[in-house]
Amino acid sequence: MGITINTSILRRALLVAAVAGAVSACAPQFKNHGYIPPAEDLEQITVGVDTRASVEESIGAPSTAGVVNESGFYYVRSRKRTFGALAPKEIEREVLAISFDSAGVVSNIETFGLERGQVVPLTRRVTSSGVSDNSFIRQLLGNIGRFNPAGLAG
Repeated sequence: MGITINTSILRRALLVAAVAGAVSACAPQFKNHGYIPPAEDLEQITVGVDTRASVEESIGAPSTAGVVNESGFYYVRSRKRTFGALAPKEIEREVLAISFDSAGVVSNIETFGLERGQVVPLTRRVTSSGVSDNSFIRQLLGNIGRFNPAGLAG
């Protein structure tokens, strides 16, 4: 008394398993890079009062610091999506810039995003009416995708 297997049922089961495997392989995968402190931690920083040391103590060391006159701290976070065999695509980038005056006191806290290739300020906390020293961030985010290897050749 042997066991008989209906071949049409077996074929259907294999086909369903193959389709399910193919569909799950095409699901997008996301990778997060970098760190930006949560809003609750940023609210603890007082513009005009906190210093470099107190900022670093309360929210952690920055991913990048300004190299010109030690202008500020920069925290950068990005998110990339990979879909199937396609190259990864950056779908989100956010930069938190904390600027300091010449005495090392916080003078500005701004968050920038990248919308349609344009640098967009998302939030801003300043002590004066003018915002100073945004050129580094604007250059950092504004030059993404503008690299031309042909320009290097001559």
